[in-house]
Amino acid sequence: MTHSPIAYLVPLSPSLEENASIPKLALSIGQNTIGRNDIWASDKRLSRNHLSLTLSLTSSTITVEGTNPVAVVKSGEQRRKLRAGEKAEIINDDIIELIPGNYFYKYVLITPNGNLQKRGCFEGRENGTGESKRKKIREGISSSSKVEMESGGPQRNCKDEAIRDFGVSEDELALTFRLLRVKELPAWANTSCVSINDVIKGDILVAILSNYMVDMDWLLSACPTIAKVPNVMVIHGEGDGTLEHMKRRKPANWILHKPWLPISFGTHHSKAMFLVYPRGVRIIVHTANLIHVDWNNKSQGLWMQDFPWKEKKPGKGCGFENDLVDYLSVLKWPEFIVKLPNLGSISINASFFKKFDYSHAAVRLIASVPGYHTGADLRKWGHMKLQSVLQECTFDNEFKRSPLVYQFSSLGSLDEKWMTELAISMSSGYAEDKTPLGLGEPQIIWPTVEDVRCSLEGYAAGNAIPGPLKNVEKGFLKKYWAKWKASHSGRCRAMPHIKTFTRYNSQKLAWFLLTSSNLSKAAWGALQKNNSQLMIRSYELGVLFLPSSIRRYGSGFSCTSDGCPSMFQDNCGSLADSEELRATLVTLKWQGTSDSASKVIPLPVPYELPPKPYSSEDVPWSWDRRYSKKDVYGQVWPRTVQLYTSQD
Repeated sequence: MTHSPIAYLVPLSPSLEENASIPKLALSIGQNTIGRNDIWASDKRLSRNHLSLTLSLTSSTITVEGTNPVAVVKSGEQRRKLRAGEKAEIINDDIIELIPGNYFYKYVLITPNGNLQKRGCFEGRENGTGESKRKKIREGISSSSKVEMESGGPQRNCKDEAIRDFGVSEDELALTFRLLRVKELPAWANTSCVSINDVIKGDILVAILSNYMVDMDWLLSACPTIAKVPNVMVIHGEGDGTLEHMKRRKPANWILHKPWLPISFGTHHSKAMFLVYPRGVRIIVHTANLIHVDWNNKSQGLWMQDFPWKEKKPGKGCGFENDLVDYLSVLKWPEFIVKLPNLGSISINASFFKKFDYSHAAVRLIASVPGYHTGADLRKWGHMKLQSVLQECTFDNEFKRSPLVYQFSSLGSLDEKWMTELAISMSSGYAEDKTPLGLGEPQIIWPTVEDVRCSLEGYAAGNAIPGPLKNVEKGFLKKYWAKWKASHSGRCRAMPHIKTFTRYNSQKLAWFLLTSSNLSKAAWGALQKNNSQLMIRSYELGVLFLPSSIRRYGSGFSCTSDGCPSMFQDNCGSLADSEELRATLVTLKWQGTSDSASKVIPLPVPYELPPKPYSSEDVPWSWDRRYSKKDVYGQVWPRTVQLYTSQD
């Protein structure tokens, strides 16, 4: 740099205090290139030409020159991640993270120039409100690569549009879940949301799609990638009429399978995808039927994680692997032979999925399968499986006797005895002082008639919220009803098809379950024969987020990214040297702080916590009642709703 410096990059400690042990970087008018050689770091995530700062008398611009992202904190209020080739204007006092969450530098002007702030103004702010500003930035960075505030738009003093600030780094996708994109919502409400083509992509060798309803015409048109996959099996719950149509419309090489339902009134309801790639397997658990309205008009959730092939012969599996293989084994699909690179001809059955390394699974699976489960199988499925997993966990003392939330889209025939049975399972677990958490009081989030009438779909949305009047109007349920209120996610009018169960205290979550299970005995199971037998009617699948120890950087493995994520360039997929932290699960409206021993994991819970109880005017939705007050489309209920693109 040949000119006199007009600014510095001042190194900061993780607590955002000036780090005098590291030299400042002088910046002059023109282009200034910064790389790992300039900051005395051997970290290969930092390129030799990592970023450039172009300074003039009136402006300063940062450009990412390397392959890895850079985060810029704007005056402590907004945080933006810049990717390779992206630019942004910076001003005096902005903080730059050379790698998001690492290598903090403050941009400090040393001479007044043009419209930029003078040094004296900067010093005054540091002596006055600087500590407050540092605190705000620290709070944002505590969940650095998870919640990244994108610049643009008016600044907000509340969390009314909290999803706008939700960002998920590729390395940590599996630690949280995402909402599905809703077509009619504003862009901010779809921040970090996904569509079917965001998850079904890449060089897929084998695809197993598990669902209840399948619109073959919509699926093939909405997701062209799936039509190109050489080996596809659809595990479904469709009836004979729709099944015949599916058989006629499916590609010739596709296999259809409907699992056996040994008990009447059961369904195959699990919604998942198992995508095999040359590099590994992608497992997706979600809440949407494979039909247009579910992927475009409703509040839905999706979790996804990629797992590599095992390097050694399959041995004793971890909890996730054992639960997965046990569940897939019950489906008893017809085995089929495929040719895979490096493996040759191989049979695709449940045991095939033992070939992948699930040691870094971020969740536990909670599944239901139909049958009368006794002995060792009693605690293997349904709410007894959830109870078993929770009993192994230790939670913060603040969750003692904290409330439960049941949120779902179909209401079964319930009674008070079974509600207590379910609450006992969902209240399992121990506090830090080794005592049981104690029974939690459930709240049921269920849309009102007005919610449905005024929704994006009008009364048609109620067709996917099957709550028969005889089930909804049971008197004992009145004390549980709570509103569907989702302003912070922009989804007040996007009716829920998502199913979630959680235990919470304010905006912190003890645990969180994203599942296909509605509130019914058929889905969760009911104890019989003096609690020695669990009867389940349906197939269900969910993922349970827990405050267990996690690696600082997640697994970092992707089936579709080229090469390894940059943080693993030296030792692809190895986590031996990474730091373990305890996960703290929070909602998007959480505004607390975390300590160095924990990792804040924001989950995009779409509804408000704590839920608001129904008022005396609120009426829970029942899909078999008549409603004469017209909806937003001038329609009354009941009316015919078309769910499939075409049907014979």
